[in-house]
Amino acid sequence: MYTPGDGSSPECFSMFFALIKSALRRGAKPAAAEAPLKERSDEELMLLYSEGDVRAFEILLKRHERPIYNFVLRSCKRADVAEELTQEIFMRVVRSADGYEQKAKFTTWLYTIARNICIDRARRARRAREMSLDEKIGDDDGNSFLDLVVDESAGVAHMSYERRQFLDRLQRALAELPEDQREVFLLKEVSGLKFREIAEVVDAPVPTVKSRMRYALQALRGHLEAYREHRFDEEERKEVVT
Repeated sequence: MYTPGDGSSPECFSMFFALIKSALRRGAKPAAAEAPLKERSDEELMLLYSEGDVRAFEILLKRHERPIYNFVLRSCKRADVAEELTQEIFMRVVRSADGYEQKAKFTTWLYTIARNICIDRARRARRAREMSLDEKIGDDDGNSFLDLVVDESAGVAHMSYERRQFLDRLQRALAELPEDQREVFLLKEVSGLKFREIAEVVDAPVPTVKSRMRYALQALRGHLEAYREHRFDEEERKEVVT
């Protein structure tokens, strides 16, 4: 299974990245010498890439591949779809590079692209009447999509029963949130954006964004009340969150 950032990406993603570096490269100009590329800001790297430095894009991909994948996965709830949309998002970045301007933070621009692609996919899914999250998929074990997502997306073979139960309840709680609340929660808690950045991504005033976050937290608290006193250690927390 594809787990961004851990070196285990499938061949299809490697081929996708190779395509970016070869077929879509822009003449590969050398990077400016005043600072190592890895120390550059996202905005500087994107401008360098728009000028032809493919290495700058490689660094951006390494920085944001996993957070974007996690955001998409929590939104679409299917690992295979999240892989596909993550590739589509970065391909959109590649295609938009020539017109990139540093008017906002790179992460704001990137997550706006990701959000729009997720919305488009959700609309197509509704039109196609895809099976609901809890509908049985007809395999020998009678699993639902939720069962598969819990197992696949978190790599939970080694998880304790308690962590499995928590993740299952969290997924269900997120699925029951209104779309606008779930979106703000994921951008804040999974992707780490600030409220003002989220406001730009979702095109809403900051107070509205904060209000959506407050309602999301209230709803999630109700679903997760049984875990109020539980404390995951750092390793467990990473497994649950990502």
